[in-house]
Amino acid sequence: MAEGLGERSWYRFYEQNIPRQLEIPEQTLLGMFKETEQKYPNNPALIFAGKTTSYSEMNIQVERLAKELVQRGVKKGDRISIYMPNSSNWVVAFFAIQRIGAIVVQTNPLYVESELKALLQDAGAIGIVSIPQLLPRITPIQAEVGLKIIALDWVSAFSGLKGLGLDDNPVFMDIEEVVANTSLDNLEPPAMESKSDEVAVLQYTGGTTGAPKGVMLTHHNLVANAMQAWGWISGTEGEERVLTVLPLFHIYALTACMNIAIISGGAMIILPRFDIDAVLQHINDYQPTFFPGAPTMYVAVINHPRIKEYKVSSIRCCLSGSAPLPKEVALRFGELTGGRLVEAYGLSEASPATHLNPIFHARVGSIGVPAPNTDAKIMDLETGEKELQPGEIGELVVKGDQVMLGYWQKTEETAATLKDGWLYTGDIAHRDEDGFFYIVDRKKDMIISGGYNVYPRDVEEVLYAHPAVREAVCAGISDPYWGEMVKAYIVLKEGISTTEEEIMTYCKDKLAAFKIPKKVEFREALPKTAIGKVLRRFLVEEEREKALLQAKSAAEAQVAVATEETVTA
Repeated sequence: MAEGLGERSWYRFYEQNIPRQLEIPEQTLLGMFKETEQKYPNNPALIFAGKTTSYSEMNIQVERLAKELVQRGVKKGDRISIYMPNSSNWVVAFFAIQRIGAIVVQTNPLYVESELKALLQDAGAIGIVSIPQLLPRITPIQAEVGLKIIALDWVSAFSGLKGLGLDDNPVFMDIEEVVANTSLDNLEPPAMESKSDEVAVLQYTGGTTGAPKGVMLTHHNLVANAMQAWGWISGTEGEERVLTVLPLFHIYALTACMNIAIISGGAMIILPRFDIDAVLQHINDYQPTFFPGAPTMYVAVINHPRIKEYKVSSIRCCLSGSAPLPKEVALRFGELTGGRLVEAYGLSEASPATHLNPIFHARVGSIGVPAPNTDAKIMDLETGEKELQPGEIGELVVKGDQVMLGYWQKTEETAATLKDGWLYTGDIAHRDEDGFFYIVDRKKDMIISGGYNVYPRDVEEVLYAHPAVREAVCAGISDPYWGEMVKAYIVLKEGISTTEEEIMTYCKDKLAAFKIPKKVEFREALPKTAIGKVLRRFLVEEEREKALLQAKSAAEAQVAVATEETVTA
């Protein structure tokens, strides 16, 4: 817990029935699931591909898969990767791994062979849960990585497995077969469970200090954050339906979709990926009440050409994370659905949520106030040791029950990020007198143009208000005069056009001169992560490569001219 919080200015903005401090039980994630299963055995837990699984049915599946994993040699503390898209068996596998005290290694199913190999080796994983379609990335590295178990879902639907001889290979197991038919006799005793202060998940991230690293999240961290988030949205226990389209390998979805559903006795409406037509059809058919997402998802919803054909009024609450939520998007989404779309803030190192906007008194543009059991402050950018006053811009640091144990086998990186219990986020922010916090930008994304600091979010907010703009992102690109200049990358709304000149003119009376984009590029789409976060660094890298090619071409042209002049002479 963030000790000695005392009175904080933001407490008076907590909505009714939200406590300042929560009593976090010494409970594991499995204990959280078992408690819900006992309370709501017949409630729907998982809705996927047209099939509904109750909590009691899910419990049996978890026990069956756990038994098979034990028989295959998995023991407490072993690391098992889950490397596949969202599905009902993704959730079953997660809790089966927890059932035997092993550690889940969160793995992006978009990773190619080299990325997968590096992650599995770093984690020391002995097993992997995946799907047949990803085997070409797994089998070439199996021996080198030391995988003893390759558990596959979706086997029955994948004809390409015929002839591979998997039935005779002891490394492979069919999850669908196991969860349907394994006997529960002689199951290993519950003593194999973890303790609340032990690691439950390795969440790989770029972190706040560079290269990808495994964030060690304990059961206490994750149970605490589930309680913080669930208490904040003030839902109805046993009745919520959580639209689960964010990828579960990401900590945001793990907490906001899976753990909130489990702790509340709610149902997860699961989709394997974000497809706007499928999402709207699921909203129409299953009537979710809670829709955690990323800004790009909400942009897709409000701009869908047939949105009025779908019933979307069941959505009561949405927490937006992973990227800044444009004001215009929040307002339009609320008008369309009648639900509340508010911005929250978090990072992998904090399970992830640290700040939440009051659902009915949100401040658009703010990430909200610290969650219960959470403290936060702004520290100076130069030394990181001086606490700043309201209105002053510095680095956001946080402390609370949800903050990680540290980075897996990376002592120096842990020490650079965790100082006296405070997590240094790497985000530039400020707070107001009321205790609402505002993200200015990532330290690494700040643009220095002509000696002035430009925060991309300031420019993007203006661009999103333009009637022709669907999506926008800004980045700093190299410029011989300015050092860096602001370039805007824009995706236009369907059927609407504009020009680079018009965009620049539009910005003139809304932004200081040094913030106005010097270049505008229109695109069909922006590069994004699996959760819809725009990959600004990809755009910056593209510009660098363009500059190198231009420099190379110029140099070659000069050589050609010089050669021609020499020959002529």
